Amino acid sequence: MSMCVVRTGPSDGVARLTSTRRRRQLRGAVVVLALGVVACAQATRVSAQPPAPADPNYEFNDSHFHLTNYIQRGTDLHAFLAIMGHRVGHVALFGIPLQQQWSARVDGNNGPTYYLNSDAPLYYYSFTDAQIAMAYKALSLAEQARFDPMITGFNPTDLYAPDHIRRVLRIFPGVFTGIGEFTVHKEFVSAKVAGGVASLLDPALDSVLAFAGEVGLLVILHNDVDVPFAKPGSPPAYLEQMRDLIARHPNTTLIWAHTGVGRIVRPVQRHVAMLESLLSDPKFSNLYFDLSWDEVAKYIVASDTTIAVSAALVNKYPDRFLFGTDVVAPSDTGQYYHVYDIYKPFLDRLTPSARAQLLRGNYERLFGNARRRVRAWESAHDR
Repeated sequence: MSMCVVRTGPSDGVARLTSTRRRRQLRGAVVVLALGVVACAQATRVSAQPPAPADPNYEFNDSHFHLTNYIQRGTDLHAFLAIMGHRVGHVALFGIPLQQQWSARVDGNNGPTYYLNSDAPLYYYSFTDAQIAMAYKALSLAEQARFDPMITGFNPTDLYAPDHIRRVLRIFPGVFTGIGEFTVHKEFVSAKVAGGVASLLDPALDSVLAFAGEVGLLVILHNDVDVPFAKPGSPPAYLEQMRDLIARHPNTTLIWAHTGVGRIVRPVQRHVAMLESLLSDPKFSNLYFDLSWDEVAKYIVASDTTIAVSAALVNKYPDRFLFGTDVVAPSDTGQYYHVYDIYKPFLDRLTPSARAQLLRGNYERLFGNARRRVRAWESAHDR
């Protein structure tokens, strides 16, 4: 057990502090002592954790991870480093931009912790970006190198949203790599958000993506490709709008979370064909997909056929997919690695090259490029 000692001067000097000058010295000594105790506690906490590994044989990078939940509570970042251990290399780090309101009128004394627990609304919670930034800045440089914090605390229906993103970059330079995961259309969520439903047609969303392209921020966007309980055989409700949005922003690198699938928004008929139509079109060369969330994994590994067609698509376009867990505030390794384990039958069908790119290479390339571009923009706009 390590000990930390804070020295403030001779112990018998305090009793003789009778003059105004001495009293001021005492107050100063107390401040120094308090700051020293805080620094000591922080140093002890950090040193008690295992060092960030430089293991080149880690299993995967995580392109989709929520440190906090819908009531802005979550896992201590040092504790999460211990959960990552040597198995995970780098993690895209973000909170959740929406706060679930606790309304006594609706829920009484039973505070909801998830958006499905209550009929009370959700609202945008901008302080999430400061929480993520401060947790990140409390790490050592070696530990920081394992994370790519993302900005999420903006309202995509607000034309002032780029101002929020710009302020975050200036207040916390050297921290953030991209924006997201943020949501436009999402089952059960969109209709609960106070202040109006987000839309792929909203000029405010265009302003966000345009600014991201200017800065080099990587974008992770959740948008269900269809509505819940869609009529069988009907075209996906939001596919054309999504295509148009991506085409309007060719300089913005965008990751479409979960390939547009949700909890009950199932893969549409010919879902793989829909994805391939986007992947094969040069107009959408800036578009990528993440394979994340246990709800999505259940569709991919549902049968030998779904595994085979999904693996064939990734094997054909190995540079366009990233793996993510989409785990929220895990408390232990079992909870965190559960999603990765679900995907294993699918991962085993990939070629060695495609598997390496999905789990590691594409993250390193996309997030690495974004990191360099954002740091350059920050340097050019440092004032």
